[in-house]
Order: sequence, then C-alpha cells, then structure tokens
Amino acid sequence: MSGEKEEASFRMFGAYGEPEERRDVLESSGVSSQPEPQVQQQLGSLFGVPWQPPGPPIQHSPADQETSTVTQQQWHLQGLGRSELQAAGLPDAQPGEAAESSPRQVLLEPDSVGVRATATHPLLKRAPQGSWKVGTLLHGKRVYAVAISGSTHHVYTCGSGYIRVWDESMLHAGNKAPRAQLDLQHPQDRVVTCKLFPDERSLITGGASQAVTLWDLAPTPQVRAQLTSTGPTCYSLAVSSDAHICLACFHGFVEIWDLQNQILIRKHEVPVYGSRCVDITGNIFWTGGEDTTLYSWDLRSYQRLHQHNLQNEILSITHDPGEEWVLAGLRTSDIVFLHTRRNEQFKALMKKYTRHHSLKFASCGSYFVTAIDTRLSGLEAPSLQKLFQIEESSGILCCDVSSDNQYLVMGSSSSATIYQLLY
Repeated sequence: MSGEKEEASFRMFGAYGEPEERRDVLESSGVSSQPEPQVQQQLGSLFGVPWQPPGPPIQHSPADQETSTVTQQQWHLQGLGRSELQAAGLPDAQPGEAAESSPRQVLLEPDSVGVRATATHPLLKRAPQGSWKVGTLLHGKRVYAVAISGSTHHVYTCGSGYIRVWDESMLHAGNKAPRAQLDLQHPQDRVVTCKLFPDERSLITGGASQAVTLWDLAPTPQVRAQLTSTGPTCYSLAVSSDAHICLACFHGFVEIWDLQNQILIRKHEVPVYGSRCVDITGNIFWTGGEDTTLYSWDLRSYQRLHQHNLQNEILSITHDPGEEWVLAGLRTSDIVFLHTRRNEQFKALMKKYTRHHSLKFASCGSYFVTAIDTRLSGLEAPSLQKLFQIEESSGILCCDVSSDNQYLVMGSSSSATIYQLLY
C-alpha cells in the first residue's frame, strides 16, 4: 500500500442514534455490524481483563435511569496491533515519526439501557452503576480545576484569585461557607490545573501566575513552596506515582521539577502547538495539543520516542492506574487508547465537536469518566459499557473522582457539583 490513505464511505450511528457519514476508515477495515471474536479478545485484553462471551445486559439502578438523559448509545471501537499494521501494509510507529493508522472498527450493539457488556471479571463489579447528586459548592467564580481526596473527602475548587477548601459535611449542602479560602499570591493569578499527590497530603497548582505552587494540606492548608516558572501560563500538570517528579506544561516547553528538593531539573522544549496537556507513566511522559499529535518522551534521556497523529486536536491526556494505557481526549469527543509498551491503539468514536473534554480514570481501574461540554459519562473498562450519565445545566470545565471511588466532583462556571456514586 502506498503512503496515501484509501478512503471508503460508511454509515455509523453516533451518540444519539442518528446516522452520520464518516470517511475516515479504510475500505479494508472490514466494518461489520457484529463484533468479531478476535477483535473482541483484543478489547477484552485492555487493562489485563480476559475476554468472555457477552452475557445478559446489566440492569441499572432506578437512580441511574433518572440521571441518564440518553438511554441508547452507539459506540464504535477501533483497534490496531502490530500484526494488523503489517497485514494492512501500514508502517509501525518509528521513533520520532508519526503513527498513521486507520484501525479496524468494531461495532458494539446498544440495548435499552446502554451498550451491552463484552467482558466479565470480578474487578468490574467495583464499577458504579449509577450516581446521585448530593450538593453544590458555591465557589463564586469559574472553577477551572478541581480535586477531591478519598481519605478526607475534602474538595478543592480552584479559579481566579483563590482556592476554596470544603470538608465532607459541606458536600451535602448548597449554602455552607467553605472550610478555608487559600488566597493566591496575586489577586489576578488564576489556577487552571491542579493535582493531588498520591498520599493526598499535598496539592500542586499551576495556571496564569509566575509560579507553580506546592501546598501542604494537613493539618492546615498552607503554601509549602513557590516553584518559580519560566513561562506565563501553565496549562497542565502531571505528578509521578512516587510524587518525586512534577511536569508543568507551558506554551512550547515542559518544566521538569524535582519535588523533593524543589529544584528545576530541566526546561524541555516540545512542539509549540503540541503543549496543551501533559501526563507521565513510569519513565515516559506524553504531550499533545492543537497540532493533533501525541508525543512520547523518555524522561531519562529526554529523547522523543514516538509521535502518533490522532488527526484531531488533543484536549486532555490521562492514564489507567497500572500505567499501561494512555487515554487522549480529542476535540471531536473521541477517546484514543494507546498502550505504553506495545504498539496497540483503540479509538472510541463519539459524535460532536466540543470545547472542553476532561478525562479521569478511577483509582480502582475498572472505569473512567469523560466530561464533554454539559455531559459526563462513566464508562466501564474494558467493555466501554455506559455505567451512568449526568447532564449539567452549564459546561463542565473539569472533573475528579475520589480515590475511594465514592464521590465525583465537576467544576463549572461558578460552582462545583458533587455526586455520590452508587454501587
């Protein structure tokens, strides 16, 4: 096959069951209305869960049906491994080169309450089956970033001028004052990204300010250190699993910080239009943005490892708890799954273009949430079964799931909404 793509037109059903023309899958992809067992096994191998034949549809709780505004959902999953790339005449991704591929498409048939499950495993029983709105936290300004701890159920809402701290008693009420307000160094400073440390005793924030700020949260929230930045705006943060390294993503470069000694290790240049978001898995970090390419970099040599052309703007990057899979949320609402050590990738196709696309994987690894404009969906891994769906009245700017998988928090124009997850 030559380097040019051979396009074929086919019909697919989007998120609302409406037909839509798509011309981005190869004619040789063998699109079928029934999933193929071989590809279903690939799907089931996501996150280390063995594939089994589909069982009866999962029954959802009444609360889930109440909060779900769309009960029928059509999902398309695309998967491509090394052997399939070679069989299709498509090249593997080489170091420093873009990975151009049109993966095989698998159609998951919907039932009356969502997408039929394709895998069963004891781990999946830990995924929630619904959600219940418990309260609203009145931040007072736009909530650009939010975090919730699993140990204390404290919520941190971040925006312009200050961060507000809410304890668990305030989650179930809409008119209580915050437990504390942490004023930023300058009133015009704005936090647009935040990350809790794995032990949940520290928080790091970045945004439109002259520093990335490290906060001690216990016993009383206070600034531990101001890490002076070399750029005006930090768009995204990532913290290593051992909390030793922090990556701060700026326009055209990533700052790599030693958090233990609070020193800047390196200012690493990345493509200017590939620096909207960052994530870290082991000794590899990932960047992406407007240029539609997901880059992977070696954290030891700082060499670029691979680049994957995802064909649409990348708005968010996250990973599963085992650090085996990286998820990229696209402008088209699609979600791309890439294996961190094998040449495997999948794509879940959605329907609409979006301004905001937030992704968060639950700490248990059995599900993740995706927030697109005013809608948040909880999806089971690896089956992509829709577990619950929430429709907000205003756009969702950010989201987080507590590490004990009990609460979900979403930030919007002037407040944060709290949902309890139902099992």
